[in-house]
Amino acid sequence: MRDRGRTMIKICGLRTPEVVAAVAESGADMAGFVHWAGSPRFVDLRQAERLASELPGTTSPVSLFVDEPLERMLESPFEWIQLHGREDEGICRALRRAGRRVIRGFEFHADSLARWDRCPDVDVLLVDGSETGGSGRTFDHRELASRIGALVKPVIVAGGLHRGNVLDLLASVPCWGVDVSSGVEVSRGTKDPEEIRAFCRTIRPSG
Repeated sequence: MRDRGRTMIKICGLRTPEVVAAVAESGADMAGFVHWAGSPRFVDLRQAERLASELPGTTSPVSLFVDEPLERMLESPFEWIQLHGREDEGICRALRRAGRRVIRGFEFHADSLARWDRCPDVDVLLVDGSETGGSGRTFDHRELASRIGALVKPVIVAGGLHRGNVLDLLASVPCWGVDVSSGVEVSRGTKDPEEIRAFCRTIRPSG
């Protein structure tokens, strides 16, 4: 999914065709669709499937859930499932057995980092500044940088990123990828297509 040495880019909280087009044009690697009703970025599964049909094959759609029943998560048409609530290892195992790939999102704590890195049914860790994500809240990147070298799984960093600080993050934390949501919005839940393109160009100036 990513070339060696190439930072993986995930844009989360897509809701409109215009935003999906910007994600496609910008070359982002992952497109996140939020299925948590408590989020201003909520879309239902059918709407997400229609939007994702406009993505190129190089951009993987991701369904994001917060404490939903397993049965509902398995209704997602996408291979990638992001968990961002209190889901346990058993849920991760059930998703993997059903042929899904799991991104485990969580608020940064050293014990959570160790817990999910040990979980055999998690593919990617997504380390955020808040419990449910999308808040724009950051965390201590220096502490993550001091621990990331000992981790087995690839790490995506989220929380408070935007085009003005993402290069500083990448210079200090050798992470596999970055995730942005509020940092490319004009208001909460409303993405700016030009900011999406600018965020991606900042990381990949030559495309």
